[in-house]
Amino acid sequence: MSAACISRRNLPFLFLLYLLCLFFVANSDELQVLLNIKTALSNSNTNIFDSWESNNSICNFAGIACNLDGSVKEIELSKQHLTGLVPFDSICELQSLEKLSLGKNLLYGHVTEDLNMCVGLKYLDLGFNFFSGSFPDISSMNGLVYLYANASGFSGTFPWNSLENMTGLVGLSLGDNPFDRTPFPKELVKLTKLNWIYLTNCSIEGQIPKEIGNLSELIELELSQNYISGEIPVEITKLGKLWQLELYENNLTGTLPVGFGKLTSLEMFDASYNHLYGDLSELRFLNQLVSLQLAHNQFSGEIPQELGEFKRLVNVSLYGNNLKGSLPQKLGSWANFDFIDVSENFLTGPIPPEMCKKGTMTQLLMLQNNFTGGIPASYANCTTLTRFRVSKNSLTGVVPSGIWGLPNAEIIDIAMNELEGPITSDIEYAKSLAQLIVSNNRLSGKLPPEISKSSALILIDLGNNQFSGEIPTTIGELKQLSSLHLEDNILSGSIPVSLGFCGSLSDINMAHNSLSGEIPSSLGSLPALNSLNLSDNQLSGRIPARMSSLKLSLLDLTNNRLTGPIPKSLSVGAYNGSFAGNDGLCSKNIKYIRRCSSESGRSGKLNTLIVCFTMGAMAMLVSLGCFLYLKKSQKHHERSWKEDSWDVKSFHLLSFTEEEILDSVKQENLIGKGGSGNVYKVVLANGKQLAVKHIWNSHHSSSRKKLGSTTPMLTKRGGKSREFDAEVQTLSSIRHVNVVKLYCSITSEDSSLLVYEYLPNGSLWDRLHTNRKMVLDWETRYDIALGAAKGLEYLHHGCERPVIHRDVKSSNILLDEFLKPRIADFGLAKIDQANVSKDSTHVIAGTYGYIAPEYGYTIKVNEKSDVYSFGVVLMELVTGKRPIEPEYGENKDILNWVCSKMTSKESVLSLVDSTIPEAYKEEAIKVLKIAILCTSRLPVLRPTMRTVVHMLEDAEPCKLVGIKVTKDGGSEKDELRDKQQKI
Repeated sequence: MSAACISRRNLPFLFLLYLLCLFFVANSDELQVLLNIKTALSNSNTNIFDSWESNNSICNFAGIACNLDGSVKEIELSKQHLTGLVPFDSICELQSLEKLSLGKNLLYGHVTEDLNMCVGLKYLDLGFNFFSGSFPDISSMNGLVYLYANASGFSGTFPWNSLENMTGLVGLSLGDNPFDRTPFPKELVKLTKLNWIYLTNCSIEGQIPKEIGNLSELIELELSQNYISGEIPVEITKLGKLWQLELYENNLTGTLPVGFGKLTSLEMFDASYNHLYGDLSELRFLNQLVSLQLAHNQFSGEIPQELGEFKRLVNVSLYGNNLKGSLPQKLGSWANFDFIDVSENFLTGPIPPEMCKKGTMTQLLMLQNNFTGGIPASYANCTTLTRFRVSKNSLTGVVPSGIWGLPNAEIIDIAMNELEGPITSDIEYAKSLAQLIVSNNRLSGKLPPEISKSSALILIDLGNNQFSGEIPTTIGELKQLSSLHLEDNILSGSIPVSLGFCGSLSDINMAHNSLSGEIPSSLGSLPALNSLNLSDNQLSGRIPARMSSLKLSLLDLTNNRLTGPIPKSLSVGAYNGSFAGNDGLCSKNIKYIRRCSSESGRSGKLNTLIVCFTMGAMAMLVSLGCFLYLKKSQKHHERSWKEDSWDVKSFHLLSFTEEEILDSVKQENLIGKGGSGNVYKVVLANGKQLAVKHIWNSHHSSSRKKLGSTTPMLTKRGGKSREFDAEVQTLSSIRHVNVVKLYCSITSEDSSLLVYEYLPNGSLWDRLHTNRKMVLDWETRYDIALGAAKGLEYLHHGCERPVIHRDVKSSNILLDEFLKPRIADFGLAKIDQANVSKDSTHVIAGTYGYIAPEYGYTIKVNEKSDVYSFGVVLMELVTGKRPIEPEYGENKDILNWVCSKMTSKESVLSLVDSTIPEAYKEEAIKVLKIAILCTSRLPVLRPTMRTVVHMLEDAEPCKLVGIKVTKDGGSEKDELRDKQQKI
């Protein structure tokens, strides 16, 4: 046989050998690419890379899928806790790669133009990471079907034109990134295969284009938290497949477009927090609705009765509109109904009785309407309810007994109605109840002793009812009780001694009852008590001497039958008027109270002579002082500021005068300077120390008035400054042990002064970072963290309207003589109100290093921004580092630095301040993990301050002495520690 024949016979074999060579060469190249990825990215929580070894087939690598020829088709590495810089230049060498999924990791750095080399990609997921810089041009990826890059830290201008030729694009998710403001991208309305658009919170402005109607395949359209204005275009009614429409927190106006009812596939509709108006008649056709959210608009008219027949509807939120008429009586009776909030409208008629028919309802919120009739008995069996609020209506009848015992209810609020009946013993089953608010009704009967079994109670407000009988002696078992209001009832008997065991009590009001007996001395041991009103009762006996230790902002014992001397510490000007109507009381200091009898005979005469001599001497001194003062005033009239007319507004009972404050505001008493003014230390004649803050306004540099060589220059104001108004508005109504106390404001045409309690240990910043630095042990740091958290929790959850501080930082956490913290400096604070315009809240306020990322790209700044800043403070406490340090690197802060160290247990422990003993480092890491949760990039992922307090309480440090040690050497808290090892 010839050589030519042999060659032809072997051609298939040689060709196969050639293909095998190419296969092995290609696999060798792809193996190297994957090993490069493994080297670049690290993780400590999963074993995803364990199989990525050179002696293993790449198709057996975890997260890798191959084509039939063995080439890499898919990389699936999402949710693997990966960190590092992604080597896109290497990845794009994988010629057959169609899917690259890196979402929900801790990846960072810039995404370079190398990504554009992945021309074969059909699926790209970079979402939920920590990238920086602009998103690159990806115009070469014409075959892309899914693009996910939401919540990844990209900024700048997104290259919308690079999407123009991606005609096969089906899913697009770019939301929650701080992009530059841009009009609605017209490129999108040409991509007619799109079925999901997620562009929430990415700075889109202008109007929704009419061409949106061309996207007939759309199933989900989410455009919330942007700057979109104008009306909802009528063309949106063409989107017959639309399942979810999210438009909340924009500036939309107008009515729901005619034909909106054609969207019969719509299940989720949220257009809350806009300026929409008109009626809701178009909704009557949307019988597939599951969730309807239209809160805080200006809708009027009646709620369509057809909603009562919607068999899938589970959520209804229509609060803060102008709706009238009655609710459909079958509303919520068909499906597993969850919640309703129709508060702050003008609704009438009865409460629909069957919203908890399926036993799944969690919230019933109907505050501030005109509902009539009784509370339906069916809700007494709704054990899933967590919030039951029907206050400020016209409800009548007896409250069903089971309402009092709802086991999961955190708040029962039926105040300001005409409801009747007793609080029943069922309340012992209300184990989750924190707030019981039933004031201003016609409730009656005795208070059940079983109320003490509701051990989570923080607030009890039973005021202005017809409750009778004695206050249960078991009330002292409520260890978390903070506020107790029983005023304006017909309660009798004595005040229980056990009340003094409620160590968290800060506010007690029992005025206008028929209480008798003595005031229990145990009240004097309540460390947090701030307000005590026992007026208009029949209390007798002496005022307990132990009450002298209380630091009360309000004390009212008027119109009782008290006798004996008023304790010396209470016989001060601060409590003038607190004792009137008690003929048996006497005092040596209070003028309108009869004087206590003194010894007779010589000693009495001698005392009289001494008093007369003293008064005469004082009169001479006063006269001399007045003469000198008048002489000096005439000589230096141009430098006098006391002649101004001063307006004093007190927020607590005062033990000082405005003159004492004005005399002390001088250069030698200056203790601090800030962006809004100076702070002075004032020492009163009685030794009490105060801090006085003068807030500058924008004109202080050009119109100041000299006050002499020892007096600071005060502002010539044409009206109060914004900082002054914010601070007074916020602090004047706040009563909390962890929020700085504002005694009063003193204002004139020329100046504004705020008078605070003085905190001798300065700020947390001072104690951690400056020349006033001190070694703080871990237990002290923990106590500071928990106390500050409780102060913020009160601001967010304990006020009638949430107070957003907006400048939480360690220098605004002040420390008293025992290093207990106070939240201070409310010059940037905002009280959350429904009618505040969005522009007014879109101000980048705060301090670099503490500012939450959403300040740069959203108009919705809420309590979660404070949570972020507090997370930074927690990191300071754990690490001892400043928020910004050179060692973090350029454009890096403490959060980046901490995250970069989360690679191994050793590196994590190295984050803890070296001054903290080894025995406490594990405890400190618990708090660090809470800090990381608080500083999540997405506000929705951050816990509330209430949750932060609970987490910190769970992270209470073990005591080095007294821990019960098990046989294997562990402690009883090891299990809790193990549960918190993972973030």
